[in-house]
Amino acid sequence: MISITVTALVFGIVFLAELPDKTALAGLVLGTRYRASYVFAGVAAAFLLHVVLAVAAGSVLTLLPQRIVHAVTGVLFLGGAAMLLLSKGEDEEEIRKPADQSFWKVAGTGFMLILVAEFGDLTQIMTANLAARYDDPLSVGLGAVLGLWAVAGLGIVGGKALMKRVPLRLITQIAAGLMVALGVWSLYEAVAG
Repeated sequence: MISITVTALVFGIVFLAELPDKTALAGLVLGTRYRASYVFAGVAAAFLLHVVLAVAAGSVLTLLPQRIVHAVTGVLFLGGAAMLLLSKGEDEEEIRKPADQSFWKVAGTGFMLILVAEFGDLTQIMTANLAARYDDPLSVGLGAVLGLWAVAGLGIVGGKALMKRVPLRLITQIAAGLMVALGVWSLYEAVAG
């Protein structure tokens, strides 16, 4: 059974945390050079793989005593918030243009770029934390995938327009604030539990 509440919470956290990330910018760059649907197919497949790995890692954490899980996830959420607040603007990475514009070349480029750039990224770690925190792998996985896909879609189709209307720093601060709240709550549960 999928929890709409957990899915929505995870979606919001992952969406806000991924917006200022370099992969959103990479998606924007790829989307301006290649057919958007081809880019999205590759990027979406890479994000799906990352979420599956993160949820699996988080599900393993649920085997530990709850106090330890709450303490670990609380510290990791606070660390993630610090990383968001202390990070400087990410530079655009160079992306090589494939020799042709075929589906497999373009989707493959998007897949490989995201696969490498996102491995061990903050949103992957957050997804693992959320999977451990809520012990609901389907809801967490669905929320994370939808959040990542939404950011990828925005980046590919209209990232420039969004960034003109909403300051990137504000998005980063909101994501960090949510992570601080979750971190404090998890640490409270570790101590009070």
